[in-house]
Amino acid sequence: MQIAILLYERFTALDAVGPYEILSRIPGAEVVFTAVRPGPVRTEMGSLALTADAALGEVTDPDIVLVPGGPGTRDFIADEPILDWIRTVDAATTWTTSVCSGSLLLAAAGLITGRPATSHWNCLEYLPVFGAVPVTERVVVDGKYATAAGVSAGIDLALDLTGRIAGDRIAEAIQLVVEYDPKPPYTMGSTGTAPAALVEALRTSDLVVQSSLSE
Repeated sequence: MQIAILLYERFTALDAVGPYEILSRIPGAEVVFTAVRPGPVRTEMGSLALTADAALGEVTDPDIVLVPGGPGTRDFIADEPILDWIRTVDAATTWTTSVCSGSLLLAAAGLITGRPATSHWNCLEYLPVFGAVPVTERVVVDGKYATAAGVSAGIDLALDLTGRIAGDRIAEAIQLVVEYDPKPPYTMGSTGTAPAALVEALRTSDLVVQSSLSE
């Protein structure tokens, strides 16, 4: 079972690494990081790079595709090589997935037109521009398409997929191995618990993932 994780400049690290940490532990799974060309790909913070071991043209038949999000989404929302690759491999995938604003790339590729999908809270309003139906949930599964909300939600998506692919016992074992038992010291993890003033302040902050349409 090959799992392809797409990399592009200025993606968010945890969008890719969080799901990788879970999915790579599925028995029989092979994870490949892929980009337009092999080599290091810088995250949004610039201080970290992940290595794409294969060019897009070398990854032609993955069982699972995962598209991370990040500020770089705005630069690739109309990038035909990337969108064409997503469309091409989707034809044979068992699962096509995204984290955060990565769902905008799935939508721009025309894969989730008319389908419910989620994204980072600051990007949800742009999903309808590309024909998707925004849903305020942490993970949304519709057919073979699975989308996660912002950043850390990718871990939840990966555990959900693991359970569907390998069974609950494997998913539970992986959850225990990585000790995924979050008890954050704050309750600001969603727009439903954060003060409205903080949400509005962050909408224009560099800390927040911005879609390509927000500038």
